[in-house]
Amino acid sequence: MPPPTTTGAPSNLTLQQQAGQRIIYSYQGLNPPQHLLDLIRQGRAAGVIFFSGNIASRAQITGVITQLRQAQQQSPVHLPLLLMTDQEGGIVRRLPGPPDMSAKQIGQSADPVGAAGSAGTAAGQNLAGVGMNLNLAPVLDVSRTPGDFIDATQRSFGENAGQVAKLGAAFISAQQNTGVAATAKHFPGLGSAPAGSNTDERPVTLTVSLNNLRSVDELPYGAAISSGVKLVMLSWAVYTNLDANRPAGMSSTVVQQELRGRVGFNGVTITDALEAGALQSFGGAANRAFSAAAAGMDLLLCSSGDPAQGDAAAQALVDGVNSGKLGRPGFDAALGRVNALRGGLK
Repeated sequence: MPPPTTTGAPSNLTLQQQAGQRIIYSYQGLNPPQHLLDLIRQGRAAGVIFFSGNIASRAQITGVITQLRQAQQQSPVHLPLLLMTDQEGGIVRRLPGPPDMSAKQIGQSADPVGAAGSAGTAAGQNLAGVGMNLNLAPVLDVSRTPGDFIDATQRSFGENAGQVAKLGAAFISAQQNTGVAATAKHFPGLGSAPAGSNTDERPVTLTVSLNNLRSVDELPYGAAISSGVKLVMLSWAVYTNLDANRPAGMSSTVVQQELRGRVGFNGVTITDALEAGALQSFGGAANRAFSAAAAGMDLLLCSSGDPAQGDAAAQALVDGVNSGKLGRPGFDAALGRVNALRGGLK
């Protein structure tokens, strides 16, 4: 049986509207286009991701978010929009302000757990201060060697999986105490990726052993789940010892068996950018969206800045359900998890 419809999301929504409730949109420039505002008013968008190019100042982005929230108030879906960015700390920050320290600096500080908690609080307060309610952080990737892909930008808390678990959990708990949802990423882990292995740009295949993947890379996720982390983002790398044919976020083996089954995550799964170069052999936005949803991904992240990509992704879900290629129970369960997440946010 599908889960009961969460309060705020009426069961009389069209399939087009329900599909839209699983799409995160993006736009270019400082002002959201009319098309995106119309989609939000029509109940056809779950939320919006913001990048540096959307943000001129705190006052400007606060005004934009007010505009988006006003559009949502006219929607048949009486749940908050998911309003998110990547505010990891250090080099990776879209919004002016904290957290100032990178994950690596936190890991090397005199009081790493205290620093991680402070960074989580600061990130949450910063985002909440402009009206955002979701952070695509922290990174739980366990670096292997200095200068590797995740260490090059100081995005890993360290090379010790236990330490990464402890610091990630501290960041998550502190940030979510501010009312801003946290996202653990990039499951099952990019820590073994060598320098230059950027899934945003090109396909990445990781041959890390299953034992190493589970005992090192996946270890921090147990602590994150115990801390109540709301979302997990999956990697677009291919893990040959889990599924040699599909990137993690398009693999039901990784999503359903490994993350949900073995690790025990029951919250919302979110893709990395559907436009990533790692997916170049998986067709356009529609094919990519269908493959991710079929694997068990709940939210589809369209980061190109072109709302038409989000429209194509939503249409792919509609077509998948109508054709029977996307099972309705799975579709409804994903929608239920997203609605539950939104119902707990402001």
